[in-house]
Amino acid sequence: MGASLMIVEDDDQVRGDLRGAMEDEGYEVAEAGDAEVALEHLRNHGAPDVMIVDLMVGEMDVFTCIREIRREHEVPIIVTSPRSDTHDVVAALEAGADDFLTKPFEIKEISARMRALRRRPRLGAQLEDAVPEPPMEVVLDADQDAPLVLSPDGGAVRRGDDSLHLTVTEFRLLCELAANPGRVLSRTVLLTKAWDEGFFGDERIVDVHVRRLRTKIETDPSDPRIVVTVRGLGYRLDMQR
Repeated sequence: MGASLMIVEDDDQVRGDLRGAMEDEGYEVAEAGDAEVALEHLRNHGAPDVMIVDLMVGEMDVFTCIREIRREHEVPIIVTSPRSDTHDVVAALEAGADDFLTKPFEIKEISARMRALRRRPRLGAQLEDAVPEPPMEVVLDADQDAPLVLSPDGGAVRRGDDSLHLTVTEFRLLCELAANPGRVLSRTVLLTKAWDEGFFGDERIVDVHVRRLRTKIETDPSDPRIVVTVRGLGYRLDMQR
């Protein structure tokens, strides 16, 4: 049985053509004409291996739809749209999408992006495959009341007694930065480390994920002390002692 795919697209012709092409690629395809139907399908049948979601679909705001999916699932999501302005791209990525593709697109291109996303291990899979040994812990912020502790081997981050929910990309970014404390890592380096070689997007996706990471680990995300921007060069992790 092939990998499973859900297409969320309100244009019947586009959805049908895409379904046929993806079935020819070997995918088991489910489809939905609007976001509400897609969410209901996920509730009843679980998440597919990958999703393609059109930006302009149904009455529900697609960004709200993606955030709802991310509350329960780590499924890779590609957002498609006939528009390509920066606001749409950033909003989709900040909502939790993994990639953004402007219409019209070639089937070979979206197939390649889907394969690249599916090669990236999801956090749950990483934890299932983890060797059951005591995890190494890295104290990123030694705040006496609520220290920030990263456990790379255990796939966990906690602030005091609270576990923080990071996406796989956010976790991999944090681990890479923590492995090189005090060293500036360029966006290109971070793309290479946190994404697979099959990533087709541009470097601004790093900035989006760093912003999301900061909202979870920084005391004041507007004035970050842990993941610091080095203008024109990249990002640096500063241990807080």
